[in-house]
Amino acid sequence: MKKSVIIVGSGLGGLTCGVILAKNGYNVTVLEQNAQIGGCLQCFTRKGVKFETGMHFIGSVGDNQPLNGIWKYLELDKNILLSPLDTDGYDVFKIKKLKYSFPIGKKSLLEKLKIDFPHQSKQLENLWMKIDLVVNNSSIKTIGKNQIPDSEALILGDLPLDNVLNESIEDETLRNILVGNLPLYAARKDRTPFSLFAFIMDFYRNGAYRIIGGSDTIANSLCKTIESYGGRVLTHHKVEKLNSKENFAREIICDNGTSFTADEFILAIHPARFLELTDSHIIRKTYRERINNLQQSPGCFSIYLNFKKNSVPYMNFNFYSYKNNTPWDCEYYTKEEWPKGYLYMHFCNETNQKFAESGVVLSYINFNEVEDWIGSKIGQRGEKYNTFKANCAEKLLSFLEKDFPGITNNIAEYYTSTPLTYLDYTGTEYGGMYGISKIAGGGALTRIAHRTKFSNVHLAGQNVNSHGFQGVIIGSLTVCSDIFGNSEFLTNTFQENDR
Repeated sequence: MKKSVIIVGSGLGGLTCGVILAKNGYNVTVLEQNAQIGGCLQCFTRKGVKFETGMHFIGSVGDNQPLNGIWKYLELDKNILLSPLDTDGYDVFKIKKLKYSFPIGKKSLLEKLKIDFPHQSKQLENLWMKIDLVVNNSSIKTIGKNQIPDSEALILGDLPLDNVLNESIEDETLRNILVGNLPLYAARKDRTPFSLFAFIMDFYRNGAYRIIGGSDTIANSLCKTIESYGGRVLTHHKVEKLNSKENFAREIICDNGTSFTADEFILAIHPARFLELTDSHIIRKTYRERINNLQQSPGCFSIYLNFKKNSVPYMNFNFYSYKNNTPWDCEYYTKEEWPKGYLYMHFCNETNQKFAESGVVLSYINFNEVEDWIGSKIGQRGEKYNTFKANCAEKLLSFLEKDFPGITNNIAEYYTSTPLTYLDYTGTEYGGMYGISKIAGGGALTRIAHRTKFSNVHLAGQNVNSHGFQGVIIGSLTVCSDIFGNSEFLTNTFQENDR
């Protein structure tokens, strides 16, 4: 008889766990509280125009790239089309008046940096040695191998990013360029570990792609794969309670009165949501306090742009702009200073796209700006909230216009969202973009284990291991391997797909 598993949450973590388990003979049921699956993979459509809300681009999944094997194992290669970003500059930064771009490929990027900063050539070589040391001892490189991580790499990876950069690179301008894409991992001074920077530099230097048709195509593909192996994905099932006996979970109860029993449970949700499901004494007070006191990543204000037809050339790169001479500290601002920076991207509808139909502009915004409307529902937050969003949009569009003169005249309509929107659709505490912040030097106290005190309840998603496609996938593989009780599963999975 098949073993059964209930997965709560249909984001990337929940759906990839579902595919892996279904392919290995488990009876899989995924429960999603909203009408739409996907979590951070969600898109939405207004007046026939589609907008991306979460995973705007992806890296390292092309042929002969690090994640290509798992991409194929998840059967995403069968129906997901990718559009490569500009190899000469997939990331473009404007830091006050300085403009710079990152080409794809370690060799290309390093050579460009050396040419532009010849006096820092040796320092750049040394920095890349540190990046390679951390990356080559990370889970994505050692998974499925009998390799013990180098202790020096672990220590280095856990140091604050800005400290490592300050010690490695003398030139302040170069240091600022190197962290020009820090919104991708919500880096903060004195807090963010060097390892996150190293992973991002490695992840996208192998290849960067937009997902043609939007990231919800990934969610839909994973859902179909689960169903093709006999599993099911149910929407409108908000889980309200986890019933257990001692250290063994027995049943999930939903707000619509339905209940589900299973051999195993995976909660691909924010850990704070997990705590709300159970009052069992197994979950100690100290654990609850630790989870509730963990720092969350910053939230963002988003403008979704609907362009007039054939008015805006498609931008095959990501554009970051900062008012000051540094990308750091954009999350710290006064009302007069906001916004201090933004990230601007276009939606990819087709191969060889000529004009953009839609785009998005993202800028950090603090949750306390919108906390007066906690508990209100989308579309019912009142005129004061709408006025707040309109004022933010006006400021952010004014910033965008300075970098792209005439762009506002080419906007037919726009829509906005705040951290409250993100909280409603993903359940992430305080509407943080990437869940729980990873803190340098924090040790086990700032990390979330995928195992819980319940022997058959596991945590998955962006709060376990790390966020982003790579981090979430590694977390899913780890959770599934633990359920199988087979440490060789990871080895076999990667060996099979590396042939």
